[in-house]
Amino acid sequence: MTQLFRDMRMYGHVVVVLFAVTVLGIDAYLASIFLPNLHRDFTIFALVVTSLTILTFLVLNQWSQPITEFVCMFVLAVLWLGMGAWSADIIGNVQCDAIESSSRTQTKSGSVSSKAYCYEMKVIEAFSWMNFVLLAVFIWILIALTSRAKVFGRYRAWFEPVWELPWFGQYPGGMEQMDGSPGRYNYAYPAGSPMGYPGGMPMQQPFPQQPFSQQPQLVNGGYLVSQQPGHSVVIQPNAHGAPMVTQVPGMVTSV
Repeated sequence: MTQLFRDMRMYGHVVVVLFAVTVLGIDAYLASIFLPNLHRDFTIFALVVTSLTILTFLVLNQWSQPITEFVCMFVLAVLWLGMGAWSADIIGNVQCDAIESSSRTQTKSGSVSSKAYCYEMKVIEAFSWMNFVLLAVFIWILIALTSRAKVFGRYRAWFEPVWELPWFGQYPGGMEQMDGSPGRYNYAYPAGSPMGYPGGMPMQQPFPQQPFSQQPQLVNGGYLVSQQPGHSVVIQPNAHGAPMVTQVPGMVTSV
C-alpha cells in the first residue's frame, strides 16, 4: 500500500472536516436564534452543506474509488463555493469592529449584538472559502495521481481502491509493503504481453510460464543483467538496495 498517500489524504480530510464542524456549530447557533422566520434560506443551506460534508468524508474514509472521490469532491466544492459567495453577499464589506456595541440584530425572540453576528458570519465566510480551496486542491491532486497510476500500467486506476494510488515520487499500490517486499502490482507488463493491452484486459493465461526474479550483478559500479533468450526484462525498485529484475517470457502474437 502507498502509506504516504493514505497519511496525506487523511490529514487533508481532517482539516476539511474540522472547518465544516466549526461552521456547523456557528450555524446551528444561528439557526436556534433565527429559525424559522429569519435568515431561513442561508441558515438551512449551511446546515445541509456542513452535515453533508461530514457524512461524505466519513463514508469516503471507509471505502472509495478515485472516480467516486472525484464526483463527491466536485459536488462539495461547488456547494462550499456557493456558501462562501452567499455569506459574502449577506455580510458584504462590513467592518465588524466598526459596528457600535449598542447595535442589535433582531432574532425570533429578541435581539443579539450586531458585532457578534458580524464576526460569526465572517468566520463562516472565511471557512467556506478555505474549504472550497482545499477541495479544489484535492481534485487536482486526485487527477494528477490517478493519471500517473495509469502511466504505470494501472489502466483502471479510476475504478480501483483510492488508497492504492501512489503519492508523488512513488509507484502505484502494492509496490511499497510495510516489510519492503514487493506487492501484487509490483511490475509493469512488457510490450507484447497479453496484460499490456490498453484497458488492462485480463487473459486466461497471462504468460506461457511463470516469470522469475533475480538480483543483478554489480560490475564496475553498475548493475549487469543477463537477459534470457525470448524474455522481457522488467526492473522494479527495491528499498533495501539493488533493484529487483524480473524476466518475463515473451509471446508471439499474430497481426
